[in-house]
Amino acid sequence: MAGILTHDHDYRVIHRLKAAMASHSEAIQARGMEEQLNLTWMGQLQYQAGVVSRQQALDAGFTRKAIEWRLRTGAWRRVHHGVYATFTGKLSREARLWAVVLRLGAGAVLSHETAAEIQHLTDKPSQQIHISLPKEQHPGRHTKIRGVVIHRSRGLVAEWQPPWHLPRTTVEDTVLDLIGAARTFDDAYSWISAAVGRRLSTPELLGKALAARSRMRWRGWVTAALRDAADGVHSPLERRYVHGVERAHGLPPARRQARRRHGSGNRYLDNLYEPFRLCVELDGNAAHPAEGRWRDTRRDNANLAQGVRTLRYGWPDVTEYRCRTAAEIAEVLRGQGWTGTLRRCGPACTAVPATETGSRKEDRKPVINA
Repeated sequence: MAGILTHDHDYRVIHRLKAAMASHSEAIQARGMEEQLNLTWMGQLQYQAGVVSRQQALDAGFTRKAIEWRLRTGAWRRVHHGVYATFTGKLSREARLWAVVLRLGAGAVLSHETAAEIQHLTDKPSQQIHISLPKEQHPGRHTKIRGVVIHRSRGLVAEWQPPWHLPRTTVEDTVLDLIGAARTFDDAYSWISAAVGRRLSTPELLGKALAARSRMRWRGWVTAALRDAADGVHSPLERRYVHGVERAHGLPPARRQARRRHGSGNRYLDNLYEPFRLCVELDGNAAHPAEGRWRDTRRDNANLAQGVRTLRYGWPDVTEYRCRTAAEIAEVLRGQGWTGTLRRCGPACTAVPATETGSRKEDRKPVINA
């Protein structure tokens, strides 16, 4: 009898021990989950610049009453519907961008000028926040979001980013979107040259993104422009020179972005006519600071020390006065041994004097519409 009681007693002790251990284990698990929620919440606050959505707050364990209390007391403030700043003071640029992304929800990505801003395609922040959504999503249709431009896109693919980075379109899609919205070819080419010149993309990657689009404004022009970029034409001004001066007048092709050794480093020349020891440099700045002028002078002097002459031109020279520029370059090239023939770019061209015989021949040529 005593043995049975002892056995019964031991069983109860073991059962209590197991229950205590289970309770302790559950408490540890609960604390672990709470710590994980706290870590997730603190991480969101940090990488979202202190801006959170209502759903994120609920997921972190805040009750609706707790959220409303924080809004009433001013500890938090409403930025957009269902989006809160968890701090007082002015919102940073990053906080404003996160607020819009969270307001529009899953699938929303920064695009166009705003994507260009965070991808360093441009050094200027966009005046309005541009964001793209899949075609089937329609937030903001009935409620305008002030300062936000919403674009809808078929087959929208976001650039892969870790969750602590702002979602955005790929660099290639950003460039093509901006080309589609550009006012002029020069504006469009500036986005290509920015992507390639800043080594954020390549003409090949841009070409693949172009081929993947079923619809694209100026497709033929963009395809040709990507070939120019692959050849080293890195700005709208350089492209104007290549097409309006060099090719239009039959000048020999230059080597673009030619690398030359100067002192202890390398420099890149816009257009180098290597066999004729001539460099054509292009300056797109209307107002050239004194330091820039001296830098150009030092560069030209270094070229001359290596036996290379330099001609320098700006926007008016390759647009309004392109024929005169072509004639000047041709004259220097001839002095350096070029035996080619300069040709007229059109009926009004002044690069080559029109002889009476030449004029009659041109009059007999059929006009071909481009």
